[in-house]
Amino acid sequence: MRFPLLQIAALLLPLTAAANDPLEEIVVTATRAPAALAEYPGSITGFARSEIEAVNHQHIHELMTRAAGVWLSRGSGQEHLTAIRSPVLTGAGSCGAFLMLEDGIPLRPAGFCNVNQLFELPTELADRIEILRGPANALYGSNALHGTVNALMPEPSGSGFAAIESGANDFVRARLRLPLAGDANSVFALVFADDGGFRADSGYSQAKAHAKTRRRFAGGDLELAASATWLDQETAGFIFGEDAYRDPALNRGNVNPEAFRRAVAQRVYAIWSREHAGRRIDIRPYLRHSSMEFLQHFLPGQPLEENGHVSAGFLSMLSGRRDNVDWSLGLDLDLADAYLEQTQSGPTTGSPFLVETRPPGKHYDFDVRSAVLAVYGQADVALSARWSLSAGIRGEYTHYTYRNRMLTGNTRDDGSVCGFGGCLYSRPADRSDTFTNFAPNLALRFALSETSSAYLRLGRGFRAPQMTELYRLQSGQQVADLDSERLDSIEIGIRRGGDRVAVDLAAFAMRKRDSVFRDSEGFNVSGARTRHEGIEAQLDWVPSRLLRFDLDLSYARHRYDFDTVASRGETFVSGRDVDTAPRWLGSAEIEFTPSETWALAAQFTGMGSYYLDAENQFRYPGHTITNLRARISPTESVDVVLRLNNLSDRRYADRADFAFGNYRYFPGRGRELFVEVRYAAN
Repeated sequence: MRFPLLQIAALLLPLTAAANDPLEEIVVTATRAPAALAEYPGSITGFARSEIEAVNHQHIHELMTRAAGVWLSRGSGQEHLTAIRSPVLTGAGSCGAFLMLEDGIPLRPAGFCNVNQLFELPTELADRIEILRGPANALYGSNALHGTVNALMPEPSGSGFAAIESGANDFVRARLRLPLAGDANSVFALVFADDGGFRADSGYSQAKAHAKTRRRFAGGDLELAASATWLDQETAGFIFGEDAYRDPALNRGNVNPEAFRRAVAQRVYAIWSREHAGRRIDIRPYLRHSSMEFLQHFLPGQPLEENGHVSAGFLSMLSGRRDNVDWSLGLDLDLADAYLEQTQSGPTTGSPFLVETRPPGKHYDFDVRSAVLAVYGQADVALSARWSLSAGIRGEYTHYTYRNRMLTGNTRDDGSVCGFGGCLYSRPADRSDTFTNFAPNLALRFALSETSSAYLRLGRGFRAPQMTELYRLQSGQQVADLDSERLDSIEIGIRRGGDRVAVDLAAFAMRKRDSVFRDSEGFNVSGARTRHEGIEAQLDWVPSRLLRFDLDLSYARHRYDFDTVASRGETFVSGRDVDTAPRWLGSAEIEFTPSETWALAAQFTGMGSYYLDAENQFRYPGHTITNLRARISPTESVDVVLRLNNLSDRRYADRADFAFGNYRYFPGRGRELFVEVRYAAN
């Protein structure tokens, strides 16, 4: 994985001039309407339905490795941590740095994040998934900081399929997609999976469903859609000790067999659009609900967290064209009612300090009502036949009303006082908080040809403080006076599309300010700063009818830009690498298709080494994994798909960490074989 940047550019840039027939890739997320990728001045990766079907991911990590600059660290079961042009973010301030969308609608309220929230999204059923890297344009607000992921759910087509899959560790999965009641204007899709888990007591059952119908209404096109997900998971925690992931006895064990996660989520939404007199209106009302409970096995005392929300809102946009200007104006509203409870059933074990400061009983019980109102404008101006300018700004107002439903302060739930200066968990008094943010963006694009372009982009992303950062306090803190995080980005890129060769190169530099962290007193405070610079390369090459080659590669440095001593004595020094931030990430795939009846593919995916702590004393060496895939089509309607993951049975870590004086790992899965039989009906 260690290739000099200049060599990458030397290899790929000549391909932008390769002779090939134009093939225009269409993207949706950047404008909420189909648009040519060549005309978008920014970095975006799209996975078409054919690629999603080919990868056939059990975990979203398996698909996202195919996008440059993206790493989804795989946790236990369906858990994950996201990195898009960023480190893997953990701890205070880690949640809400990425915007996750379903048909352009946020999965959750902006202030009520879940670092694992992609398991609520039916990505296995999507027609297309798009990833915007870096701050998005004015259409997207809070949480669209480092990146945006949008799953475009299946459109009614009249066709359908059914599939059954089985594999290692008692894995069984069924998938179904068909028109509702034979109506070609409606679709229903379902996936159910049951996994025994490759580690002890780490199995899960999961179901995801999506339904959509399309009609004409009030002179426009109307889509009504609903999604629902359910997860019942046993959870395996870290294994401990230097290089523990290499030990076959440790990497299949589970020191937390009692841990679990149960979660449900439902969303109902509509998309109505109409074009009239050269203008287009797009309105997307929605209702959402989620609830989850999980044992915090990673904390002393293992308290149980229960959280959930009910929310509603709409996205609205009016767009049109006047002379040489394409413009969009929008108004978005989101209202939510969220709650969180934390309860510990028994006494904490360990030192007298831990036992006394983490008592059994209720630790937190609060709800928060939020209101987010945003207005924005975006314009694309054709300056000449080749030059165009894009500019926009978004203003967003966020208001929280917090209500504490138990005793204020850091006493036990019965009002008695803990020793050693008080209980760890602090509950603020009822209060309200308001945040106002403005995010401009500016881009200049030059058309090199019909399907090639170069661009320069300036953008800002922001993230209002999350409810848990403001109201789930510790160490006697009674008020968290936090600011919104801001990320300013500059990016330069070149892109060429085509049916034989497609190349996408981008270089970026970003600076993030006012990130949240825990200081030396254990208080949630703003003021952390980081810098992020890197280069990303994507190549899709079809040298012949038989072969296809894909390469996704990135090199980036993520560094601290401030000096302080934080909680547990962790020292941040400007210029040091942020922990859990591999500089190299990459994936290469070769597919051989000698006929329509069978195909073979090999994928090589890996990452470079990375530091495990803020002081850069401990390191994980990185790894490379080889996966194989084969498709056999005995008839026009039947496909048999075989997947062999981790061909060499390499022992590696999905994520490595160093904390509390010890190495900690989530071990990676060993060699696994899966077989699916799929029947398609047209």
